[in-house]
Amino acid sequence: MRQVIGLDLPETGDWARVHGRQYAVVSQRAGTRVVLHAIAALIVVWLCRDTIELLALQAWGAALGFAVMLAFASDYRLRDVEDRLFTERELRSHAMVSGLKGLIWSLGLCGAVFFGAGGQIASIWAAIAFLMLASVASRFSAPLSSVAFCTAASVGSLLAALATFNFGLAIIILASAFFASFGLIESARMTYESRLADLEMQEKSETVSMLLREFEEGQADWLWQIDTNRRLRSVSPRFAFALQRDAAEIEGKSFLQLISGDGWKNGQFPQSLHELADKLKGRESFSNFVVKATVRGEVRWWELSGTPMFDGDGQWLGFRGVGSDVTTQRESTEKIEYLARYDTLTQLPNRLQLNEALGKALTYAEQWRTRCAFLMIDLDRFKAVNDSLGHLVGDRLLAQVAARLKPLMDEGELVGRLGGDEFGVVIRDASDRRRADTLAKSIIAALTTPFHIDNHVLYVGTSVGSAIGPRDGRSVEELLRNADLALYRAKDEGGGNHFEYEPSLHTNAEERRQLEVALRSALENDEFVLHYQPVVDAIDESVVSFEALMRWNSPEHGFVSPAKFIPIAEDTRLIVPIGTWVLNQACHEAAANWPEDVKVNINVSPEQLVEPDFAGTVVRALSHSGLDPSRLEIEVTESIFMRDAAVARKALEQCMALGCSVALDDFGTGYSSLGYLRKLKFTTIKVDRLFVQGAAQDSPESLAIVRAVVAMADSLGMTTTAEGVENQDEADLIRRLGCTKIQGYHFGRPMPAEDARKVVKRRGFDEKRKSA
Repeated sequence: MRQVIGLDLPETGDWARVHGRQYAVVSQRAGTRVVLHAIAALIVVWLCRDTIELLALQAWGAALGFAVMLAFASDYRLRDVEDRLFTERELRSHAMVSGLKGLIWSLGLCGAVFFGAGGQIASIWAAIAFLMLASVASRFSAPLSSVAFCTAASVGSLLAALATFNFGLAIIILASAFFASFGLIESARMTYESRLADLEMQEKSETVSMLLREFEEGQADWLWQIDTNRRLRSVSPRFAFALQRDAAEIEGKSFLQLISGDGWKNGQFPQSLHELADKLKGRESFSNFVVKATVRGEVRWWELSGTPMFDGDGQWLGFRGVGSDVTTQRESTEKIEYLARYDTLTQLPNRLQLNEALGKALTYAEQWRTRCAFLMIDLDRFKAVNDSLGHLVGDRLLAQVAARLKPLMDEGELVGRLGGDEFGVVIRDASDRRRADTLAKSIIAALTTPFHIDNHVLYVGTSVGSAIGPRDGRSVEELLRNADLALYRAKDEGGGNHFEYEPSLHTNAEERRQLEVALRSALENDEFVLHYQPVVDAIDESVVSFEALMRWNSPEHGFVSPAKFIPIAEDTRLIVPIGTWVLNQACHEAAANWPEDVKVNINVSPEQLVEPDFAGTVVRALSHSGLDPSRLEIEVTESIFMRDAAVARKALEQCMALGCSVALDDFGTGYSSLGYLRKLKFTTIKVDRLFVQGAAQDSPESLAIVRAVVAMADSLGMTTTAEGVENQDEADLIRRLGCTKIQGYHFGRPMPAEDARKVVKRRGFDEKRKSA
């Protein structure tokens, strides 16, 4: 969008060339816009003539007239921008002038309210809306200026509507401004793309014309003639020039000897010269036959046509023909063929050549009853390099990756780049089943070693998925798909390993696809429900909070495990609207049905935290439900620090500023680092059930970890929650270890909202009985 309106450079093409033509159109309708503003102003003056003093109307009209004429002058200056350099400063200046016009209209509407003409604001807004429509229609090629006018004109109109408590009009104004801007940007986008396409076609046309001129200037045709002994006769000056010799010097010399170079001495001739000699010997006519000639040690490509000569008695006299030097065309063709089949960054075969090689390997395997293999390689942390150090460093990294992959290939193995940070290897003969795994491990080992680029030490690592043909697929598409499924499994397991394709992977992928389709309509169809698991105080075992856990009952798939649908929701970013729904539902349940000292814990995905308005979502959930912010505890995992850590941290700090608490879930199982506790003041640390179970089984490591976490939390002023407590012995152990709160099946499984209400009511009854 920033490229469309001119705030950023386009991906292709020059900024001024792209936007110059757009803004040149503006001047063609400058006069029409002046007339429209004048008509609208007269309508407003007529409407307000009885309610607003004439002097105020005249002052407003003068200001508007000044702004309109200033805009007209600004439009007029752009009449020649297509033929000169159009600058960003001009673009912004034009937008400011348009915004000034909109501002004066806004001030006029606000002034109408001030002078008591509030009853006329709907009519005045109609005039402004008419001008906004005219701006969108006449200045879609200048989107920034039109957006500035529409925004400035709508702000004052909105304030005037709100000041007169005309909320319906306020909604209409907001909607009009939004849809006008949206339609304007969409129209500008089409114009922008059309301009880019025109520039691309123009550049291609210029390139083709340049190549044609070079071809015409470098073209050289000549006549040649040889006798029955293949010796040159009647050498033309142009032919002698092509051979870089004098005509007299080469008269009577062997034609083949002159163009074979050192091959004449050692007997090693290019295949094309062998074929030419056969044609001459067989007295065959030939046309446009391309031969590889060596002239003065320089390789040239000639296109020859020849016809045998006979006298009146049918006696053979030799050959006569024409020739031309096509070296330039040949090099261009070879370059085009190279670009079509090789990746210019890594100099490796590209996807096209890999597909061809895999197709040939499959044919070979089926013909000789053997096997072939395809390995798909993906770098594990390449995106982080691109995001942090830039694409230039990323490109150099890919080139070094290619340099490490090439030496690992044996005969019959081809490595190439599929695109992005994905590479592929075709193994023509994989009859030795261990070869694919051995090569995959060699690749992983080679790419695990650090890369040194511009004083940076980079660790990326790689994952490999493989498929064996024809066992795992009898077509190129099937093998590529199945190798990709195996690679996906390798990435899913944490990366840095190799997985072979299994039929179950296809089943899982199809199940995942179907679940994704169903998940996209699950929220709309009200298929989600929240269950609540109690968290109790470790001392008196009273309920202190409930953790909200989402459940999905799909009409098509039945009850779907969160372990299945949550990762899909995160990958597709459906977790954002789903998470908002969970936040609203859980807050409403806690506020309406639980005691004031019982909190609600809500799990938040990293995808939600990087949303620009996450804190606003929390505020809306709290305000609509009436829940006190101190009763909301947001649970996050350490994975939030692996992606846009600064954005996630800012969002959580904003929530904490509201009064919410933040818990660090699954501590110790992922990317644990004490530095995370220093970056953000967590309220609670949740000890994962793995350590709780280990401690219950007297595992020294688990006991030490739980004690260390409790001691660290106490020193930092944080509480601790032990997860996964399933019996009284475990509860007693956790209590002795010093944990503050306990959560697990021993105190309650996740339950529907109705059962959770019964739990808190029973707790209230027990407390009353104790106090009595």
